[in-house]
Amino acid sequence: MDLKFNSSRKYISITVPSKTQAMSPHIKSIDDIVVLGINLSRFNKLTQFFICVAGVLVFYLIYGYIQELIFSVEGFKPYGWYLTLVQFAFYSIFGLIELQLIQDKRRRIPGKTYMIIAFLTVGTMGLSNTSLGYLNYPTQVIFKCCKLIPVMLGGVFIQGKHYNVADVCAALCMSLGLIWFTLADSTVAPNFNLTGVILISLALCADAVIGNVQEKAMKLHNASNSEMVLYSYSIGFLYILLGLTCTSGLGPAVTFCSKDPVRTYGYAFLFSLTGYFGISFVLALIKIFGALFAVTVTTGRKGMTIVLSFIFFAKPFTFQYVWSGLLVVLGIFLNVYSKNMDKIRLPSLYDVINKTVEVRRSGTLAQTV
Repeated sequence: MDLKFNSSRKYISITVPSKTQAMSPHIKSIDDIVVLGINLSRFNKLTQFFICVAGVLVFYLIYGYIQELIFSVEGFKPYGWYLTLVQFAFYSIFGLIELQLIQDKRRRIPGKTYMIIAFLTVGTMGLSNTSLGYLNYPTQVIFKCCKLIPVMLGGVFIQGKHYNVADVCAALCMSLGLIWFTLADSTVAPNFNLTGVILISLALCADAVIGNVQEKAMKLHNASNSEMVLYSYSIGFLYILLGLTCTSGLGPAVTFCSKDPVRTYGYAFLFSLTGYFGISFVLALIKIFGALFAVTVTTGRKGMTIVLSFIFFAKPFTFQYVWSGLLVVLGIFLNVYSKNMDKIRLPSLYDVINKTVEVRRSGTLAQTV
């Protein structure tokens, strides 16, 4: 609404813009769900589901493959922080391009909040990338599946929360699975290093905090995803650049990557692009079908990533990986179940016994007849 005042003639001119002009594009219609220029609202639910699942699986499987491929380049493992710097630069560019495609370009979230989010984002992605210099890729993925553990610990010690039996069992299954998987990795992996476990654990803690901070900031200030990406990653880029400059880690990394720019910067570009596209489909999946479907799909994706890692990249294998991984999957299921008890009804022991008795009776009756 525009108000125009005239001092000589005291009147007010009121101009009411059209509906599409008055509203920000990212809140223009709750029914419009656009991902990579595709308006998913035009399709039925089943088609939307298959498009979102295909997008998550395709882009994130490529993302995981390229991430491990980068660290398989000889001599690259010490430069995990530089990879994160390049990744943040690409994410900032992608966010800026996406922001230019919408009409409302105002920054809604305060700068101080973005400084906190950027710091947590640096911790999450930087420590995660750097941990691959010390861990097998499957071990890193298993750890990333267990974000519930630091979330619960923070809830208990910081907020005094109480959790139900399903959540506690989920955390125990994840913890046991992690311990077993890590012990198996330390036994069969010749390059196992406890530093990688510490790095990925710290990354998990930062990841557990950042989700709550981002969600609260976006809901409170009604900010778009593109705004969040642009400012959090661009500020994070400055953090990492300052850190690498002060620790003299920037020069050696640039020198190393310039020797083979196709395999370093080329892989980093594809790594960043597929990660950016993948999160777009995850957000669409959450918006359309809810967190239950999203968690199920992303968990399946992580399992496929681990399998593909053993197929495409030579590494030692033991069946302890399988049993410990199944424990983690059980923990994830219990966590999802605890948050969706009203939607998921598991049969009680009484129901199972009654069903068994009915089956036996029907079998006996059939034999009698």
